[in-house]
Order: sequence, then C-alpha cells, then structure tokens
Amino acid sequence: MRLKELRLEVLEANLELVRRGLVIYTFGNVSGIAREEGLVAIKPSGVAFDQLTPEKIVLTDLEGQVVEGGLRPSSDLDTHLVLYRVFPGIGGVAHTHSRYATAWAQAGREIPCFGTTHADYFHGAIPATGPLTDAEIAGEYETNTGFAIARRFETLDASAIPAVLVSGHGPFTWGRSAADAARNSVLLEEVAAIAWRTLALNPNAAPLSRALLDRHFLRKHGPGAYYGQGGGGQRR
Repeated sequence: MRLKELRLEVLEANLELVRRGLVIYTFGNVSGIAREEGLVAIKPSGVAFDQLTPEKIVLTDLEGQVVEGGLRPSSDLDTHLVLYRVFPGIGGVAHTHSRYATAWAQAGREIPCFGTTHADYFHGAIPATGPLTDAEIAGEYETNTGFAIARRFETLDASAIPAVLVSGHGPFTWGRSAADAARNSVLLEEVAAIAWRTLALNPNAAPLSRALLDRHFLRKHGPGAYYGQGGGGQRR
C-alpha cells in the first residue's frame, strides 16, 4: 500500500468516528497498517479531530518508533501494535470511548447477542477482558492492555467477533482496513445501545439461539454468504 493512501484512509476513518458521534474532543483513535512496508499510521496524541490533516497522521514502525511525522503518536499505539501482531489478518484498529460500549466496558460485562441485528455483524457476545493487575498498570500499561485483549481471544475468532470491551476502559475494534475498523466501532455502539435497552425492557431477556445466530451471521459472512449483490464473505 502506498503510504500517502494509508494516511488518507486513516484520516478518513478517524473523521468517521466524529461524524457518527462516537468521539468528542480528543477521545479515541484509529490506525492502519501497511504490512509489506512494516509501517503503521495512527492519529497523533492529543490533537483534536477538527485539526487533523494527512500530514499530521503519524507513521511508525512495528516497534513504535516514529519514522515520519512531527507529532507524537497516540498514547494507545502500543495496544494497536500488539493487536497487529496477534491478529495478522487485520488491517486497522479503532478505539473509542463511545457512550454505550464504554458503559458495558466499565461494568466489566460482555454484550450478549440478544437479536439478529447483533448477529448480522458479530458472531456471538462481545467479550470483556479481565482487569489488569496493579503491576500491569504500573508497567507497560498500553502494551499490557493489548495482551489482555489477546488473552481474551485465545479461544475466540477475532475475524468473527472484531470487537472487545477492555474492562474499566472502553472498546477496541478492528477490521480488514482502518475504514472497516471504524465501521465496526459504529456497529458495536449500535448493538451496545440496543442491548442496554433490551435489558431495561426485560432484565431476563435470553440470548439469541445458536441456530439463529449462525444463520444471520453466515448469510453475510464466509464462503456461503448470499446477502447483498457482491461475492461471498463481504460485509454490507
């Protein structure tokens, strides 16, 4: 991927979070990776979204060293880098403090799949990580946050559930590109809000049956997908 195009895509993905009301002020960040070049493009730390330009998107190597750009990268960069290492199929990572998904994260609760809206995009509950230890917080905090996510996905398919709730912190999502990661943040916030309202109406609501969960997810994703006008396995 050409680095100019990567920067533009990462800029647009960050601005998509603003357009969808998922971030305020300097909250949140999106990154994208050029795997052949071994470089990551990410929002600069503490810069308001309305001040972003392609030139302000920071390029780093996979060790977190800045290779191009005059600003410091997002303080969450090390979490993104862990995710790129443990999920080799992803091309973008997004982090927000969106209202509903963050509420679930602060509660340390996974988001159950109560209905087909959720099942269309996430093949099961949105998992929550365990809490970090005091030593993990005092040490390489952002890296350890990435490790907490990785541990939670040891028995889960990150391509089928491209989202996680970091307990006490907030949501991270990922996808095939920076744009896809941002889109998954929008979808996560929507299902988080719907689940919240579901439990308000019926605290005893049961998760969707496995048969209906599988049917809705697989008709949009995978080799047998038949939803929409394009080829199988694409999200629409």
